Amino acid sequence: MASKILVIEDQAEIRRLIRWSLAETDHQVQEAPNGSLGLAMAQTLRPDLIYLDVMMPGELDGIAVCQQLRQDPATAGLLIVVLSADASQDNKARALAAGANFFLPKPFSPAKLLELTQVLLRNKTQAPVDPEAP
Repeated sequence: MASKILVIEDQAEIRRLIRWSLAETDHQVQEAPNGSLGLAMAQTLRPDLIYLDVMMPGELDGIAVCQQLRQDPATAGLLIVVLSADASQDNKARALAAGANFFLPKPFSPAKLLELTQVLLRNKTQAPVDPEAP
């Protein structure tokens, strides 16, 4: 059965890279260009995995989306990978404190993204994952 993956990212190039990275899999990839739409889609679709950018324009950035998903019992258990060009320890800590399962710094390789996707979906872990792990 195909897993549902939601990509919440304002940069079209990054959304394309993620879609391309997962093209050879049977995953169903949905996309949202901002936090508000992404939050609504996550609540409706209940994806198996969410790739969520931290810095997005609009009223909801990735940290706020992650926090709202974790506060809603219907979406609290979703797997969330936070993406960010700011790979500082403070930014990683903020993402994990908001409830992210994993932090993936940009730029990332398609192979790493595919490997991470496979590991997370296989393990279906709900506990935060070591942000330094491959």
